[in-house]
Amino acid sequence: MTAVNPAHTVLVLVDLMRRITELPLAPRTGQQAVEAACRLAGEFRTAGAPVVALRAERPNLDRQPSGSELVERVAALADSVVVKRGVGGFHGTRLAELLEGYDATTLVFGGIATNMGVESTARGASDRGFDLVFVEDAMTALTADEHHAAVTLNLPRFGRVITGGELSFATA
Repeated sequence: MTAVNPAHTVLVLVDLMRRITELPLAPRTGQQAVEAACRLAGEFRTAGAPVVALRAERPNLDRQPSGSELVERVAALADSVVVKRGVGGFHGTRLAELLEGYDATTLVFGGIATNMGVESTARGASDRGFDLVFVEDAMTALTADEHHAAVTLNLPRFGRVITGGELSFATA
């Protein structure tokens, strides 16, 4: 079990947008990743811990492509939404200030793609000194191999990789 303190932990959900969740993904579908992420978000809300959703926008476009909004259930569970215009969630956004306002020391991640948006945001978070937890069954990628490489080779260098069932909330 991995216990986190809800007073200092934020759930960060990356790019759970229709145009991404509807792609052919592996090792699980986008819908499966969304379901797991929403279960986690519900647990965070119950524990009194914030949920931040990141959403990508393509720069220099008058109109974003269809499906660029967050999946409705994710948007409804998010305490805050951060729009990013790159792969990672920190560059050119207010994410660092938002997390500081939440007094966060630990970030728990889910989202798509494991090896792209999640990993890139995690690298920025690690550089800022956050403790990181990655919920493997709340993430997916374009291929199973990319997901597997991220969760077995890269992400463990930055934090702990667990399943949603292994996460609990510590009492202060």
